Amino acid sequence: METERLVLRPLTGDDFDDYAAMMSDPDVTSGLADGAITNEIDAWRSLATFIGHREIRGYSHWALIEKTTGSFVGRAGPWRPHGFPGLGLGWCLSRHHWGKGYASEAARAALNYCFTDLAADEVISLILPRNTRSIAVAERIGHHHLHDTEYRGHTVHVYGQPRPT
Repeated sequence: METERLVLRPLTGDDFDDYAAMMSDPDVTSGLADGAITNEIDAWRSLATFIGHREIRGYSHWALIEKTTGSFVGRAGPWRPHGFPGLGLGWCLSRHHWGKGYASEAARAALNYCFTDLAADEVISLILPRNTRSIAVAERIGHHHLHDTEYRGHTVHVYGQPRPT
């Protein structure tokens, strides 16, 4: 899948070095409710989880690749691991790609995929209250704060929206 500035393609093992570098940045991982990634073993497990999710569910986060440079920007896409409260949409970008609008661009494409290809009736995003950047992305793509819940030991905001009519 492509957007104006990004290629969204399946994550692979070849993404590991870029993925591990992104996930080693505490400013990046402090915004994630999935748990701390503190070393390369944790980054490997995280990447393998997304790749495995695609095998089990048929969809997962994609690698985000900048069209003009071929650079790894981050990951984004649909997500519903066991125990997740609905079809989720998530994003995570390398810090040096923050502020360029890539998260919103990728999230819009992924949201459209959820409604058209996955026939979702609702799409949600779980966001830590302190993650103001992700809250802004959620609001830019049309998500609204629905309620709060507990997830993996954290109180998180549930943002989301129903299928457009």
